[in-house]
Amino acid sequence: MKKLTALLMALCMVFALTACGSTTEDTSDTTDTDATATETEDTAEETEDAAAETEEADAEEAGDTDTEEEAEGTSSDVEVTLNVFIAASLNNAFEELKANYEAEHPNVTITLNAASSGTLLTQIQEGYDCDIFFSASTKEIDQLEEEGRIVDGTRTDLLKNEVVVITWQGSGTTVTGLDNLSEAASIALADGSVPVGRYTRTALQASGVLDSSLTASDITTAEVSEALGGVEINECANVSAVLQAVAEGSNEVGTVYYSDAYSEIDRIEILEHVSTDLTGNIIYPVAQVVPLDESAVSEEQTAAAEEFLAYITSDEAMEVFTTYMFLDNR
Repeated sequence: MKKLTALLMALCMVFALTACGSTTEDTSDTTDTDATATETEDTAEETEDAAAETEEADAEEAGDTDTEEEAEGTSSDVEVTLNVFIAASLNNAFEELKANYEAEHPNVTITLNAASSGTLLTQIQEGYDCDIFFSASTKEIDQLEEEGRIVDGTRTDLLKNEVVVITWQGSGTTVTGLDNLSEAASIALADGSVPVGRYTRTALQASGVLDSSLTASDITTAEVSEALGGVEINECANVSAVLQAVAEGSNEVGTVYYSDAYSEIDRIEILEHVSTDLTGNIIYPVAQVVPLDESAVSEEQTAAAEEFLAYITSDEAMEVFTTYMFLDNR
């Protein structure tokens, strides 16, 4: 009986232990499952947060890019026309500079107005649209500065030149220079308001032919003719007109800039390089012009004028100027 009782008690203990083991395993499985679910949810939330952050970053980056493109567009996409007034002697060089610049800046159109510096000055004073003025002498720029029509800090006395006495190829003239101009049958000469005409008169004053007490620009063509013994003088509106009159043989001799003479070197002959001791220094200044009505000029046009002025005063542009026989005065 005692043995039976002990056996029954042993069986009860086995069943109890088995039940406890099942409960422990079930609880462990449930805990593991819950932890796995929690980790999955956390991972999903982290993934969603990361995706949101990525989208925000992409949006910000796209916004920055759009802003940058917008800023660039304001300077490169707006169509702008610049009115550039240049001394006639600069025309050949500027045709090349214009082509080079417009090729690199397709939104900018350069309109050139080439004439005598005196004529250009008058046009600017009368209100002609002019963004940049490039004169063949300092007198015109000086005057505009006095009138407050030059943008502060933009003036550069960029180039130098010299006056030469020329004749056409094969003319057989006996003239050798200013000293014996009176031997010419006819002379092409710019009037006193044109820088090359003024420089020629100054040289004739310095050499004793003309009255040195007079203002060179005020000496008339008739007075020059009389001082030279009555020689016939063809008064020309600018240096280009003088050059063509001599090159085609209409006049025996004339005075132009070396840069102009060189452009027709196959048709003309240089008789004399006139010393700057007689003419004074021949300086070509350039500057940005203040418009009479500043409200009529857009910010884009002003910025484009600044950029073009920076270009024509650069080393790159100077290489072009020197091929046309201008000298660097910077």
